[in-house]
Amino acid sequence: MSGLIEGLPDAVALRCLARVPFYLYPKLEIVSHSWRAAIRSPELFRARQEIGSTEELLCVCAFDPENLWQMYDPLRDLWITLPVLPSKVRHLAHFGVVSTGGKLFVLGGGSEDVDPLTGDQDGSFATNEVWSYDPVVRRWAQHASMILPRAMFACCVLEGKIIVAGGFTSCRKSISQAEMYDHEKDVWIPIPDLHCTHNSACTGLVIGGKVHVLHKGLSKVQVLDNVCSGWTVEDYGWLQGPMAVVQGALYVMSHGLIFKQEKEVRKVVTSSSEFRRRIGFAMTGVRDEIYVIGGVIGPDRFNWDIKPMSDVDILTVGGDRPTWRQAAPMTMCRGTIFGCTQLRI
Repeated sequence: MSGLIEGLPDAVALRCLARVPFYLYPKLEIVSHSWRAAIRSPELFRARQEIGSTEELLCVCAFDPENLWQMYDPLRDLWITLPVLPSKVRHLAHFGVVSTGGKLFVLGGGSEDVDPLTGDQDGSFATNEVWSYDPVVRRWAQHASMILPRAMFACCVLEGKIIVAGGFTSCRKSISQAEMYDHEKDVWIPIPDLHCTHNSACTGLVIGGKVHVLHKGLSKVQVLDNVCSGWTVEDYGWLQGPMAVVQGALYVMSHGLIFKQEKEVRKVVTSSSEFRRRIGFAMTGVRDEIYVIGGVIGPDRFNWDIKPMSDVDILTVGGDRPTWRQAAPMTMCRGTIFGCTQLRI
């Protein structure tokens, strides 16, 4: 990496490149071999952090196309398509997805692939495989497998470590085991089990620096402050429905409304009645906004058609008057959303 910009030391030139938006990097690297080396170097991404030019991108995977991820740039309202996840599992679904250390991690899950003639599933209900996408080199890589195969489980990041808990190891067996992954050492270790499990999918949220595990249909929440003290069980009486954390606060979509939920207290934020017919969408928080992404519409008693959606609707909750707006739709992905998380680059 030498002579990046004529007349400038490479350290200064690297900081100039660090101010360029991430979506332009594929074009910059065709300028020269030295620019390609710089664009794909960890030094450039460290420079982005030092000068405060990091970007928050949204990563999304849907039913169609198979095993394809896209990233959304909220500042420029555009979508970036990633290389296809090279897993051997067809139509990977019910996995965990998080980001840490500047990489996107996809963990576990199983196949949604169905034989069109017999209706049989692929047979791979739960795996223990772990993949990461590195935006520096723009490649997927496989990592140390989880201790247990699992699907439909809680997956969060706590203090830079990935926490997975609960879920299913087969179509019939739910589990309470939990484990933690150190991405720097590429090592999994067991941590205290959940106090209880349930025959339903579970999800995980980080609120106030604590992991919260929720089972569908249950009001009780299992909370992890740190791995040494283990889990506690709380009953906050939270509403059931899609959830998003925005600036540390929990928002829930339920009964055609968006609620802000604080422990046992909740207040109505705005209407979400337009999403009553949409199922399988993702709801997530980015900065001071709630994103509702993809999903399908139908069927209902008047219309048996199923319409896969690529729409993106955004609710700004940071101001005095919450307002909905539409963003650019996904350019490749559509339908039921399998995974959605933020990635800081």
